[in-house]
Amino acid sequence: MNFLSQLTGCFAYPCAENPTVAMIEAAYRHHGLDWRYINCEIPPENLADAVRGARAMGWVGFNCSLPHKVAVIQHIDGLGESAAIMGAVNCVVRRGGKYIGENTDGKGFVESLREVVDPKGKTLVMFGAGGAARAIGVETALAGIKKITVVNRSPERGRELAELLSRKTPVAAEFVPWQGAFDVPQGIDIVVNATSIGLFPDVNARLALNLDTLHPGMVVADVIPNPPRTLLVRDAQARGCTVLDGLGMLVNQGVIGLKYWTGIDADAGVMRKKLEEIFGA
Repeated sequence: MNFLSQLTGCFAYPCAENPTVAMIEAAYRHHGLDWRYINCEIPPENLADAVRGARAMGWVGFNCSLPHKVAVIQHIDGLGESAAIMGAVNCVVRRGGKYIGENTDGKGFVESLREVVDPKGKTLVMFGAGGAARAIGVETALAGIKKITVVNRSPERGRELAELLSRKTPVAAEFVPWQGAFDVPQGIDIVVNATSIGLFPDVNARLALNLDTLHPGMVVADVIPNPPRTLLVRDAQARGCTVLDGLGMLVNQGVIGLKYWTGIDADAGVMRKKLEEIFGA
């Protein structure tokens, strides 16, 4: 049996065509690494066996998608700072013979955000209270965001996220119910869609947002990578806002994961180009 020098992977369920696989494999080839990133279909009842298998085969790490982001914690050896706050892991890295859980979702967003604005001292409105919102909320708080307004249709989940951010990070967080078209308050610096509204195939779905409350000087970001130019991105750009598409977050979390696993600073341009090919951007 021929084993490659290093292995990383993605524990996903159900298995599907995975753009992350193509993006990371493109980076491995570009940097001349004899590594492979393998998408593995792991049903929940086999997660413990999958982690034991990764240890046995000497994997340097792996990603986890839903529904494994919380359950995997009981099978690894420790957590990074933000993963501990969130209680969720999407990236596992081998350090000193131990598997440590990190969460690169929010870190990828922050790196994308820093390309256009320093988050320190800024105010942020975030739509959604799911996993992506939790990751973005925690990481932007740790990066110095001053205030986060969580806007969500479910009061229970929205309040839970706002309370977590206020309790476990330095940020001032509040929850505002999402009823009808939301008016972005005056003085907000950054608006983020952390929901799945507009995700393929529902590309014509529009965020319930009063577009007249967007103005030049705001940064408007959408976490959706497919399509990269969502209706929100196009609407905000038409109003003079600085926009960030979901590809930036996806690429940067891949760059961070590769740094954890390989120690190299991967070429983000190569990775973004591969995603643009996949999504037809």
